[in-house]
Amino acid sequence: MTGGDATPGSPRYKMAIFDFDGTLADSGDWFLSIADDVAERFRFRRVPQEEIESLRGHTTREVIRYLGIPRWKLPIIARHLHKRLAGETHKIALFDGVEPMLEALQAAGVRLALVTSNAEDNARAILGPENVARFEQIECGASLFGKAPRYRRVLRRAKLGAADVLSIGDETRDITAARKVGIDAGAVMWGYARRDALTALAPAATFEAPGDVVAAVLGPTG
Repeated sequence: MTGGDATPGSPRYKMAIFDFDGTLADSGDWFLSIADDVAERFRFRRVPQEEIESLRGHTTREVIRYLGIPRWKLPIIARHLHKRLAGETHKIALFDGVEPMLEALQAAGVRLALVTSNAEDNARAILGPENVARFEQIECGASLFGKAPRYRRVLRRAKLGAADVLSIGDETRDITAARKVGIDAGAVMWGYARRDALTALAPAATFEAPGDVVAAVLGPTG
């Protein structure tokens, strides 16, 4: 990884920008549980159980094309999902190790931000007040391919250069968006996309567990 110029005893990165679904929140099973219903409602292709693993190896754009969803429908589907999730946030937990990870980063002086396409109320409900308070910026409701502008806004508000920031997500689109802004991208292996799909994009770092994120962000002097 590159990272900013850290002084002895300081973190390698000054800020970590996290994705939410599949990175902090274990929401994959919930989305799969309602997938057929959503497909019927919005008239796109259903995904047989045996095809799910294969789709995890494709980019978000490829999956959308495969499902036959026109781009104009994406915001409508997103609003439906957010509204439905609002009544079922109790069904979704954070991944094991996420809370201690956030606590350790904050304690080390790393600034935290959240950029997600999910609704803010949903993210806050699932994170809980104590975890929400750890984030100095929360950017929610980003369009499916619109994270790059949100990253730029986070950097502008934080008054940080791109070299000081690491983005952390579970999908290929997270890596692509980070590259557009010039920030390093880290990919978690416990989320939606398959390992081979993520590593094919050569992220700055890959993480097998939340504790690996702490080690990478703090660096050898952390």
